Amino acid sequence: MIVLSVAVVLAVCACVTLAGTWAIERGYPPSGRFVDVDGGRLHIVEMGPPDAPPVLLLHGASGNLGDIRMALGERLAAKYRVIVVDRPGHGWSDRPDGSADAAPMRQAELIHQALTRIGITKAILVGHSWSGALATAYALAFPDAVSGLVLLAPVTHPWPGGMAWINNLVATPLIGPLVAHTLILPLGYFMIGPGVTAVFAPEIPPPDYAERTGVRMILRPSEFIANAQDIAGLKTAVTAQSPRYGEIKVPVAIIAGDADRVVYTDIHSRGIAKMLPDATLIVLPGVGHMVQFAAADRAVQAVDEVAAKAKR
Repeated sequence: MIVLSVAVVLAVCACVTLAGTWAIERGYPPSGRFVDVDGGRLHIVEMGPPDAPPVLLLHGASGNLGDIRMALGERLAAKYRVIVVDRPGHGWSDRPDGSADAAPMRQAELIHQALTRIGITKAILVGHSWSGALATAYALAFPDAVSGLVLLAPVTHPWPGGMAWINNLVATPLIGPLVAHTLILPLGYFMIGPGVTAVFAPEIPPPDYAERTGVRMILRPSEFIANAQDIAGLKTAVTAQSPRYGEIKVPVAIIAGDADRVVYTDIHSRGIAKMLPDATLIVLPGVGHMVQFAAADRAVQAVDEVAAKAKR
């Protein structure tokens, strides 16, 4: 009887997930164009003058391009050719090779393919949080395609402890997909608000943040699994690539808050700043993890400073 009851609950949750996924995708359709890469397509949005210096914006975990586009897209598009991309498996981008595409280095390869196919050979990369690992991986893999880096509350180094248990669970074969296709959307719908509030702390999120960024797309099973895989493999990835950061010769600006409780500034931002030959570190007092919102003007200034250095 208990087994039957559980099966009925899971079946109902699966139906709710199917309907909810359909509604979410109807509510947040693609806003840009699709660019072919090996095995699939990436969704990108382009803003600003097409002949201006290119700037690539890379979003963090548990979201899509809407986050960093909302924070910095319009500001930077006033003088740069801004490219915002849904990372593989997020937003409207494909994840051609499934879990193999979780590694920052692999995501760098796919995004590099997309940029090359739209005619961009060199860009400043702006990476927030998880994409601190992606931006640095990109610079290591394609040094001639990067003119500078701006790292915002970046993940760059291994850290003590692990990640939230839900990510390890959902990244597990068989049981993970079962959970993602049944329980995540019905339960997660009520957790989005508190989750956004927590990641912005001690700042207050913009009142229209969830609606404008389409953050609820993370509740779709395929994206939740992709996000869990990204997070579950991140520590291994930065452990492998962090000894090489001294190879990055382009100008780098790092902005972090000393009140960040998501990605610890002392381990990551201060850690990488010591390893880079041309780095500027800005630590903002009382600021948390979402520095792209809390210090958007300073982030734009950092892009300007890196662009000026890159021309020398």
